Amino acid sequence: MRTRCAVLIAMLSLAVLAASSVDASWASGLRGVVMRSPTMPVCEEGVPCSAPAKNTTLVFTRETRVVRTRTDATGHYRVALAPGWWSVRTAPVVRIGSGLTPRRVRVLAGRFRRVEFVIDTGIR
Repeated sequence: MRTRCAVLIAMLSLAVLAASSVDASWASGLRGVVMRSPTMPVCEEGVPCSAPAKNTTLVFTRETRVVRTRTDATGHYRVALAPGWWSVRTAPVVRIGSGLTPRRVRVLAGRFRRVEFVIDTGIR
């Protein structure tokens, strides 16, 4: 009986540790909006010259890890990432203009940092 209780306690302890490590991985990341700009050759005062990059795939890479997320219809995204520096690109890669900026972002431990991305459309 004591052996069964010890095994049960050990299994419960492992389950709690596993659950806490999963929660920790979701405790940090990035959130924000992705915009396309410019949207017309000549930007006029009072007329928006950028637009949300809706349904755009962002690919975050760090060493061998790859994490993908997709913007919603308003260009917003939210992605859980481990703390540290990540490279980011769109998929497929934008070949017009200067592409996505910024191209590297830092994720801080324990929070979702707001980062705004801009895709240069190349329209001039």
